Formats: sequence, C-alpha cells, structure tokens
Amino acid sequence: MADDDSPKLLTGAEALVESLERIGVEVVFGIPGGAILPAYDPLGQSKLIRHILCRHEQGAAHAAEGYAMTSGRVGVCMATSGPGATNLVTGIGDAYMDSVPIVAITGQVASTSIGTDAFQEADIRGITMPITKHSFLITRPEDIPPAIKAAFHIAATGRPGPVLVDLAKDALVNKAPFVWPAQVELPGYRPTVKPHSKQIREAAKLIADSSRPVFYVGGGVVKARAHEELEDLVKATGIPVVTTLMARGVYPDREPLHVGMPGMHGTVAAVGALQKADLLIALGTRFDDRVTGKLSTFAPNAKVIHADIDPAEISKNRLADVPIVGDVREVIAELTEVLRGSDLPDYAPWVRYLSNLKAKYQPDLQPTNEGILSPQYVIKRIGELVGPDAIYASGVGQHQMWAAHMLPLKPGHWLNSGGSGTMGYCVPAAMGGKVGNPDAVVWGIDGDGCFQMTNQELVTCTLNDIPIKIAVINNESLGMVRQWQTLFYGSRYSATNLHSSRVPNFPMLAEAMGALGLRAETPEEVDEVIKTAMATNDRPVVIEFVCHKDAMVWPMVAAGTSNDDIKIARDMAPDWEDETL
Repeated sequence: MADDDSPKLLTGAEALVESLERIGVEVVFGIPGGAILPAYDPLGQSKLIRHILCRHEQGAAHAAEGYAMTSGRVGVCMATSGPGATNLVTGIGDAYMDSVPIVAITGQVASTSIGTDAFQEADIRGITMPITKHSFLITRPEDIPPAIKAAFHIAATGRPGPVLVDLAKDALVNKAPFVWPAQVELPGYRPTVKPHSKQIREAAKLIADSSRPVFYVGGGVVKARAHEELEDLVKATGIPVVTTLMARGVYPDREPLHVGMPGMHGTVAAVGALQKADLLIALGTRFDDRVTGKLSTFAPNAKVIHADIDPAEISKNRLADVPIVGDVREVIAELTEVLRGSDLPDYAPWVRYLSNLKAKYQPDLQPTNEGILSPQYVIKRIGELVGPDAIYASGVGQHQMWAAHMLPLKPGHWLNSGGSGTMGYCVPAAMGGKVGNPDAVVWGIDGDGCFQMTNQELVTCTLNDIPIKIAVINNESLGMVRQWQTLFYGSRYSATNLHSSRVPNFPMLAEAMGALGLRAETPEEVDEVIKTAMATNDRPVVIEFVCHKDAMVWPMVAAGTSNDDIKIARDMAPDWEDETL
C-alpha cells in the first residue's frame, strides 16, 4: 500500500469524532469531565457536529430522546465516567422502555484502572445492561470506529432503543490507524422486517370471522412511521381504533372510528372497545399493565392478532392466536392488500355501540372549580390556540393524561415518558425536540413537581437559542400521588404538598434563567398568556397556570383491578349495558 493510501493515524478521541461525522451526527447533548475530556478537544473543533452543553446529564439523555423523536435520527448524549455516566441512567432507561433510538457515549477510567475503584469509576456497562439493546466497553483506539458504526445500526434498526459505548481514557488518548468498516459485522443480529405471508392470511381470516374487532395501536406504529398505512387499513375495513398513550396522534381523533386512548386513564369507549371485543388486532404494542389492568380479566372474549418487530413481546403478556413478527409498517400494508375488497362482516352495530359510549362519556371542561382554574381547561385552550402543527412534550402525572386526551396531536408530534413514567422528562425532551425540528413550535405541558426536577435546562435553551414554551400546571402538589391518596388513603396527604404557591416564584425563576416568565390565574388571562408566548420567539417562555389542587383525572381504573371496574367519577361507573350491541 502506498504511503498516501495508508490509514490516518488518529488518537481514539479523533477517531471517535471522525466516526460520528461519518455516521452523520449533527448534534451531541453532553457535559465534559475528566475521563471523556480527550474527546472534547476534537469535538470542539468539528465543523459538522454541534455540541449542546447541558446542565445535567439526565437532561442530556432526555434531550437526545426528544431529538430522536422529532428528527427521525439517532439521538446522541455524552458524559464522563462515574457520576456523569450514572446520571444518564434514567434517560437510558426511559429510552429503553419507550423504544427510542439513542447512543450514549461515556468516558471510563483507564483500562489498567478498571476494577480498582479508581476515582470516578463506575461499571456503567454493567449498570445499564438490563436497559440497553447492546453496550460496548472499548479499551483500544482501533476498536472505536467499528463500535460506533455498530452502535448506531443497532439503535436504529429492529425495535429501536438505546446503545451504550463506554470508552476507556487510554483508548481515547492512544493512537491507531483509522479504518472505517465497510459494513457492520453482527452475525447474531438480524431483525425480522418482512412478515410471513401465511400469518398475514391467518390474520385476515380471523378478521373476516369477527363481529367486534378493534385495532389496538401502540407506539410501534409511530416508530415505523406507518400512520398513512394505518389510515388506509382502517378505511379498507371500517374497524374501530384505539391508540395507546405512546401512539397518540398516529390516527386522527376527528375520525369517527377513533374511540380514544385505552388504559388506566383511558376513555370509556376505548376501554369498552377492548373489553367487549371478540378480536384484538394489536399493532406495535406490548399489552402493558396500564392498558390491560388485571391481566386475567382483560378482553376476556377476544382472540388476538399480535404484530410486532420484537418477537420477545409477542405472547409475553397475552397469548397471541396469530403472531406476526415484522416491521409493523409492512405488516399493515400487506394486511390492507389482503383485506381490501374482501367480503368483511357488517361492523355497523359494533361501531354504533362504541360511538354511543364515546358521545355519552365526555370530559367536563369547566373553566374553573371553586373560582380556581381547571387544569383540563388550561390544557384544552393551549391545544386550541396553538393548533395541531406544534410538537407537544409532557411531564408525567395528571397533566400528562389530560394532555394526551385533549391536545390536537399529529403523528410523531407527541413526546412523553410512557413506560418509565419519568418525572423531569418534559423540559429537556422539549429542548431536544426543538433542536431536532427547529422550524416547529414546541410546547411542554409540565407539572410544578416535574418542572422543579430539570428546569435548569432552560438555561441551556437560553444560551443556545432554543425558544421552547413550557406551561407549568401549578396545583401545589404531586397531583397524581395526591389523587391516589384521596381515593385510597383516606385523604391523608403524606409528602405530596409542594407549597408551590409560596416558593418558587415560577415567573421569577424563569426570568433568572433568561426566559420570559408569565402567570395566569383566570380564564381571561389563560388566552392572553398563551398568545403572548406564541408571539415570543427570541427566548424560552414559562407560563405558570395556578390551578385547583383537587382536580382529578377521570375515567380511572385503579391499579391491579379489572378494566370492567372503570370509574367515571369517585363513586360512579359507566353503564356498560346501557348501550346494546
């Protein structure tokens, strides 16, 4: 080989940045520290990669999630060894539960010190083993390019998820020839993308034999970007649809066949659809406990078609009569092709039954309760004034449930923590979402409890010109926990009163971080501050909405109980039999 064709001799740190550039990484969210510091020298000189310096590593991980969700690319976060790496764990776990493709790059102590309890040493690979798709510990610089290429491939293919690359400090400092692999060599990793045609035909047969089928649609349909295919399938069959918390927006709420979100805080019509169905067509969903309630009583008379790209999910919680492994976009397209024009039963009585439930059990959206703002009204008005083109992020708790039901969501425009229920997700995820889609308006719906966990990332937004808008629903408490204490603990409120009416002063806190701080306490002020926020695009905006502390999320299925026991108010249950099939 001629000298001018020889591989470049690079440090591991230079090889890392070169690899990230070749993969096409545009943004890294992170915080430097001793073990990862060698990587920050070439990263700071890169003309292709923007580094956003976060205020906490958890924020960096959630920002990478938000970026991935809105950009359709793999999100990247970076931290140093020890506490830097462990601070990423919550975000990595969140991404694992919700199938979000991120690559977490961490520094590690020198390879000769691993296992000696060296300063800022933590076995981050061992710590994250249960919550990553795969992980790498790199101790040689020549291993960095193939590891980076493999990490991004694993994160983005099959069922998406987080991958960890842990880099020993000597691997970053030492030099080796840079060789970019022509292809990824992962003999044991072959995700099944194309579904088996026999299973598609069996599914079509079950559908043709059913009288009360329902499409049970999960977040996998969002990840597969299969919303158009789903609309075609529903149009071809006339079968009702429920969309889980992670799938909100993937099928339009305005469509008559959409009966809402199922689950613990789902609509009566959606919960009823699953309980009364004789066939569940489960697409990209995992039968999690928040949807099923007491599993043994879930959809007791239904057969199950279960399509998912992850074979481990099929029949994990509910036995599938027809299992289909494959990319759900291809599954839906092939199923539509088989069913289009076929002689299907008349589902009109079933659709009418669910439509009647949907019309009968509508939420109460009174502007105030005892003269204090209703949080449901606030969130509804945000959706009405901001519109469906915005990207919406939420924290976790009551406001998350109201937002899921009341915002006008589009496919891929809904960022929230579903599987992990991570408080503190909203602000950094909204930040990452705005970076991933800078032309979009991005609103976060947060609670006063969630907001106080990660609001420091507003400083990051201010300094990096990321003008997100955060609505803080201030009910002075950990609202969802308070609701449980009201209902199940005799109104004994232990450790849920945040005293947020006294401290902090949210508008002043926002101003201290360079954001515009606003407050609303009346219905008239609600519209005024939302319009002011929409007109402000030169800095972040935080609006405190002072709301009633005892507003509750209804309907509700108490944890561990049957969906048949759904309540529409504290002592009120819907009359399932009031509408006849």
